[in-house]
Amino acid sequence: MSKNIDRIMQGLNEASAFVEGTADEKSYRVHVPEKVDVKAIRKRLKLTQVQFAVRYGFTVSAVRDWEQDRRRPEASARVLLKVVEKHPDIVEEVLGTAA
Repeated sequence: MSKNIDRIMQGLNEASAFVEGTADEKSYRVHVPEKVDVKAIRKRLKLTQVQFAVRYGFTVSAVRDWEQDRRRPEASARVLLKVVEKHPDIVEEVLGTAA
């Protein structure tokens, strides 16, 4: 499991560097989606907006705004949301929220 966490952390660090403009774009290509269905991710995890926000480090108002299309998550938040969508258990473990 530690190997998976290390790979995810490496990917998040690389994605963050790409978003910040400090990455060497020639060495790899990262696709940050333009749109993420936050509500679908949250509902699949069977969490309220408050539970989702607390568990993954978002503000409740941001989650509400994203779900109601008043705001779009920043690129780094979209990356995290996609990781949460695919591997919520690993994200929880990395963030220290796993039960």
